[in-house]
Amino acid sequence: MRIISGTHKGKRLVAPKKLPVRPTTDFAKEGLFNILRNRYHFSEIHFLDLFAGTGNISYEIASRGCENITCVDADFGCVRYIKKTAEELHFPIETFKMDVFHFLEKSGQTYDLIFADPPYDIDKDLLELLISKVFQKGLLKPSGVMIIEHPKHVDLSNLHHFIENRKYGSSVFSFFS
Repeated sequence: MRIISGTHKGKRLVAPKKLPVRPTTDFAKEGLFNILRNRYHFSEIHFLDLFAGTGNISYEIASRGCENITCVDADFGCVRYIKKTAEELHFPIETFKMDVFHFLEKSGQTYDLIFADPPYDIDKDLLELLISKVFQKGLLKPSGVMIIEHPKHVDLSNLHHFIENRKYGSSVFSFFS
């Protein structure tokens, strides 16, 4: 995995092979950030990365100037890797080793941008629960957006708050607001 833009552009990161992750491809990440850079001044937003895995998306947004980043993952190895990498790169990333749904119940913070990359085999009912929790708890700021990365065979366009999706290879980003 590599950081594709910003202060650490071109930096290659190698996560331990034993982590239970599927990092977002550079192709998909570049497409996503082409959309986001036209909508946000990264230095002014609060960003939440759910099912953070290796922290790939958080490193990208940190490299582009975001200073308020929270990563949540239930896997100890993932959280340890994110903390270590954030320290090495001097990125302002706060990490939580916690079940995402438990974090959403406990969080009192609001965010401009929430990114979730759950396992591709997650049950669609849990995806619906994830989205509804974010909106029920008021975790998005009024102009905020939640983005879910999921496989192309999953259709979330019928869910409440859906606004659009973008396809990049076998991945889809669905946007909710």
